[in-house]
Amino acid sequence: MSVQELAASPLFAGLDPAYLEKLARIALLKKFERGQTVFAEGDPGNGFYLVQSGRFKIFKLSFDGKEQILHLLGAGEPFGEVAVFTGRSFPAAAEAMEKGRAFFFARDDFVRLIATEPSLAMNMLAVLSMRLKKFAQMIESLSLKEVPGRLATHLLLLSDQQDGAARLRLSITKAQLASLLGTIPETLSRILAKMSREGFIALDGPMITIANREGLAELAMGAIRI
Repeated sequence: MSVQELAASPLFAGLDPAYLEKLARIALLKKFERGQTVFAEGDPGNGFYLVQSGRFKIFKLSFDGKEQILHLLGAGEPFGEVAVFTGRSFPAAAEAMEKGRAFFFARDDFVRLIATEPSLAMNMLAVLSMRLKKFAQMIESLSLKEVPGRLATHLLLLSDQQDGAARLRLSITKAQLASLLGTIPETLSRILAKMSREGFIALDGPMITIANREGLAELAMGAIRI
């Protein structure tokens, strides 16, 4: 693993190059095929991963097999890092959404490095704090908003992540998006069609154009319903 790849991740931003070299020496590159399990919920939390390429999802399964996606992760993003602090089992499962690679950091090796570089612990706490904020937003959305509001919120978030772009490309399947929003594909398709008919968005295959941002924001806040 190169020092440049490590430095590009928010987890390791600002660390001394000499320390990044030590991190690179304990990183193990692992390759994954599409649909391959990285770890299952309940597996021993023996380390964490940093995505080099591809996309990975973190999810939980209900007793009846329904999947709830918690996070979608790409290059430079870590996952499974809670295991570093707790040393317990993974609280959710991880799976490769496409062919990709991730660096694995064994917990014991990583903890020894943290002891010599406290700023690394602060970086990890910052990343975990952002995850906690996202969880709080997800819980609020799933518990208080109806599905159209969840979808509107998600589309506005995608737009914000792309510098306010109105034309968006869905990087996941509709089934995966439905799982992320806590619904089923059939319901999602009906809502997308209705939002299109009422002028909030325009649909063109995997492309979605935000046609009425103000209306979409009101839908996201629950000020209006469809």
